[in-house]
Amino acid sequence: MTDQLIVFDTTLRDGEQSPGASMTRDEKLRIARQLERMKVNVIEAGFAAASNGDFESVRAIAEVVKDSTICSLARANENDIRRSGEAIKPAASGRIHTFIATSPIHMEKKLRMSPDQVLEQAVKAIGWAREYTDDIEFSAEDAGRSEIDYLCRIFEAVIKAGATTINVPDTVGYNVPEQFAATIRTLIERVPNSDKVVWSVHCHNDLGLAVANSLAAVRAGARQVECTVNGLGERAGNASLEEVVMAVRTRRDIYQCDTRIDTTQIVPASKLVSGITGFPVQPNKAIVGANAFSHESGIHQDGVLKHRETYEIMRAEDVGWGANKLVLGKHSGRNAFRSRLIELGAAIESEEHLNHAFARFKELADKKHEIFDEDLQALISDEAVTPELEHYRLVASCFHSETGETPAARLTLNVGEKEIQAEAEGSGPVDAAFKAIETVARSGTELLLYSVNAITTGTDAQGEVTVRLSRDGKVVNGQGADTDIIVASAKAYLNALNKLHGKFEKLNPQI
Repeated sequence: MTDQLIVFDTTLRDGEQSPGASMTRDEKLRIARQLERMKVNVIEAGFAAASNGDFESVRAIAEVVKDSTICSLARANENDIRRSGEAIKPAASGRIHTFIATSPIHMEKKLRMSPDQVLEQAVKAIGWAREYTDDIEFSAEDAGRSEIDYLCRIFEAVIKAGATTINVPDTVGYNVPEQFAATIRTLIERVPNSDKVVWSVHCHNDLGLAVANSLAAVRAGARQVECTVNGLGERAGNASLEEVVMAVRTRRDIYQCDTRIDTTQIVPASKLVSGITGFPVQPNKAIVGANAFSHESGIHQDGVLKHRETYEIMRAEDVGWGANKLVLGKHSGRNAFRSRLIELGAAIESEEHLNHAFARFKELADKKHEIFDEDLQALISDEAVTPELEHYRLVASCFHSETGETPAARLTLNVGEKEIQAEAEGSGPVDAAFKAIETVARSGTELLLYSVNAITTGTDAQGEVTVRLSRDGKVVNGQGADTDIIVASAKAYLNALNKLHGKFEKLNPQI
């Protein structure tokens, strides 16, 4: 009998804590819909007490997603748990995930609480959570550096209080596979009623061992893995969802379990998260990297041509490669366009919204003969900016670049309710565009990253530009797409400025 391994995705919570990866409500909704299509068991939609924006995002996802459990993170205090409980109320299946630190260094230096006080607070937290749901997860933050006797003690207490999932996080990525597996095995053996709960792990990648530690824990008896798409997350990131899922699927002989994940949705999810966050996937990334199924060596090519399994242990199409074929063209109608947007997880707010997006699609189709899913994803990203966040908007542009002449940009911008002309020269047309924008914005930001990627192949491909800006310790990413790279660059810069202008506050608990 093969057990089910529960996939707990925290892309929208822990993944968002990557500097610059903050997402809008609409962006979170699009990712949540894709995670639901992928049949993720549990979606950690956010940290409801962090801000009103995070609360509304969790609640919106709870209202829309029906086939996955919607979870909100909460510290082990009454306010956090009640905010989480309210946020998940609309969910068909809701979970509260509460945590408190258990390592000596965290209890002494951060919490300034004794072990007895921590245990008492953890039990209280479970009691508050039970007022809202029977699905309660408890995490011992920094369990990887906690004393095993104390972990046994606190886990016994929270199970008795009503916790249904026990999570053992390697918060700082300190553990190694053999050690971590032994910890999980010992806990399952020693904690009373351990068979009444699901044992879970949440591993960080500081030593590059997040996936290895997670898989070692699965062999030791864990039946939930907390992970993110593309391994996104704080510092070096989290265990990569696609790597965990495909390792278990490919080596069922070793792990004796499997997930319910629709693996053909993995690559679309990877591209969506990469596009929204602006974090590109390295070409040699396992499963979802562009080169993951490429063969350069003549010996490898010859072997694959003769029999695929000589050098491939899984099929590219099984994880979604090759699935994004040409779907629409300039003669496609509104209904086909609407249907494809729904399949891609786009929220169509109104007929006016659809009409505007359809007009943009027709404009793109006049520039590009072939429209791919990736093009539509980029178009949706441009359309998804809510009016209250769009303080700056590009209306028109003119760029001049000629050998021997200084490049220049002339832009027309909407700034609030006003239309303003902006001009500047620069070392290149992109530099000139950014300087022109700054003559109006005067943002005081530092440009940390400028990145260009072709969305699809061909010389008529849209360019997708990512701009990362920093100001006063706040880091944001901006994205823009267009068949004209300079226009895409200006859009990306304005998108980042709009996020800074939004002034949303976030808290970043680490587990």
